Amino acid sequence: MERQFQIARLEPDGLERLRALEARLQKQIMAYERGAPFADLTPEEVAAIRDLEQELGVVLLVAEG
Repeated sequence: MERQFQIARLEPDGLERLRALEARLQKQIMAYERGAPFADLTPEEVAAIRDLEQELGVVLLVAEG
């Protein structure tokens, strides 16, 4: 099963290095790490999720429980 990504929990040194790179590039950077596996969904569940995504204007990621 494919695994999703979640926001990384960086150590202070890693966070400092990330912020330095952001400053140098003048861009925002987000750090992610592997997270919980994606959920296996039925076609009906996928349809319900897509409907809500469209209503909210977001992308939803669904992980196993």
